[in-house]
Amino acid sequence: QVQLVESGGDSVQAGGSLTLSCAASRSRLSFVAMGWYRQAPGKQRELVATITNGFITNYADSVKGRFTITRDNAKNTVNLQMNRLKPEDTAVYYCNFLAEWGEGDYWGQGTQVTVSS
Repeated sequence: QVQLVESGGDSVQAGGSLTLSCAASRSRLSFVAMGWYRQAPGKQRELVATITNGFITNYADSVKGRFTITRDNAKNTVNLQMNRLKPEDTAVYYCNFLAEWGEGDYWGQGTQVTVSS
């Protein structure tokens, strides 16, 4: 069973930076895509950024130019560098790994990011 372990959530002031990390433990799978999603109170979960195993990235319009997603295929890890954070970035952030060959779709437990004005 693949487990995703997230870290890096914190409380920061607007304009600050955070880096979220997510690693797949005990996994020999390869992941065609990795991504970050977020869910704010009272709102639906939304895509933040994704990256394929070929390093093609996709970002939500609201984070373009501020957030950067990277991955290490050998280590099965994905990072989200978040700069110039805004109060509206406050949410629980979840990592997601999509395995190759239909081997499954996995979610982390979530990590809280709080941005104060």
